[in-house]
Amino acid sequence: MIRTIQIDGFKSIASQTFDPGRVNCFIGANGVGKSNILEAIGVLGAAASGRVDDESLQRRGVRAGTPRLYKTAFPDLPIRPHITLGAVSGSGATYRISLLNPLENPEPAWSYKTEYLCDADQEFVSRGGRTVAANLSATAGLAALKLVDIPADNPAARLMRHLQGYAIYCPNTPALRGTVTDPQSRAPVGLAGGRLAEGFAGLRRTVLDRDGDLADTVLELLDWVAEVDVTDAAGPLLSPAVPRGKYLLRFTDRFMTQRRNTLSAYDASEGALYVLFSAILCLSPAAPGLIAVDNLDQALNPRLIARLAERLSHWLQIGGPDRQLLFTAHNPAVLDGLDLTDDEVRLFAVDRDSNGHTCCRRIRPTKQLLALQTDYPLSRLWLMGRLGAIPNV
Repeated sequence: MIRTIQIDGFKSIASQTFDPGRVNCFIGANGVGKSNILEAIGVLGAAASGRVDDESLQRRGVRAGTPRLYKTAFPDLPIRPHITLGAVSGSGATYRISLLNPLENPEPAWSYKTEYLCDADQEFVSRGGRTVAANLSATAGLAALKLVDIPADNPAARLMRHLQGYAIYCPNTPALRGTVTDPQSRAPVGLAGGRLAEGFAGLRRTVLDRDGDLADTVLELLDWVAEVDVTDAAGPLLSPAVPRGKYLLRFTDRFMTQRRNTLSAYDASEGALYVLFSAILCLSPAAPGLIAVDNLDQALNPRLIARLAERLSHWLQIGGPDRQLLFTAHNPAVLDGLDLTDDEVRLFAVDRDSNGHTCCRRIRPTKQLLALQTDYPLSRLWLMGRLGAIPNV
């Protein structure tokens, strides 16, 4: 599991270090840099895979942009020619890079100025300046090539795989319904929520059908649903005029008359689709070990998002011992589902300081905060301004 993330010179982040847990919620006003934190890790993930260019970044959900947009440009700081990013695992493995690309006439791919990979005992890659091998392109990651020589169970190899699989998901309702194509399709679901039916079919086959109690923790969030299934026969479920994929989600409404109580994702409540999407990412064996969701709370009722947030840590532990989730949220009710006394559930307030720099601060369950919670839930404390991370409007 990744325990430290370092970001220097990326977009609105001049220099920040934060320590993620298993579940990590980032709150703050619009425009303070929450998504920039997620995207910085996406750049690091692309570097760990061996190349940083528009294609590799978009595949991870990072917005494509020019070097001028990626590099910090604050008047109180010198303009840095490079971006520096790093990650440290709980086992002591470290991966750190500095990336270069000229502001004028930028290259298609970023160059590695420095690159470093080690575990707690051994250094595997250390390059910088003029130490790049003559036969190795400056735009090629050396650590990604070196992985073939590192045992799969080595902490450094596990850290690299964690970073390589990272992606930022931002689901939208049309993609979840299957009526539009997901621009970044992958297993088990696309970054916009595409292939939801296929992802749920895989989750049922590998996890939910083997553990009825776990399946109940998902279905309990869908109070109108008696059963969820997957079918390849549209039949009466869907009008021929509606675009669809090969497979469809089929919901059984527990309130409706039999034979007229089934509907597809096209007609189902969008909240049910977002819940299934979250369950797939947390529980599916095919999901990445390190996941980010931008705006996890969209389209969900406040009470529903609180209940979903309660389940995230448990689902992630079942999905894998090292699985981690980072997400942004604007709905205060999300906080009421977070148990901050669990050290693996972490809340971060993101603000901008007087110079405009993005600052990320962990909100810890201090005695003072716990005392306040006896009178007010976290959602109310956030609205009252007791946690920071509120807009100055």
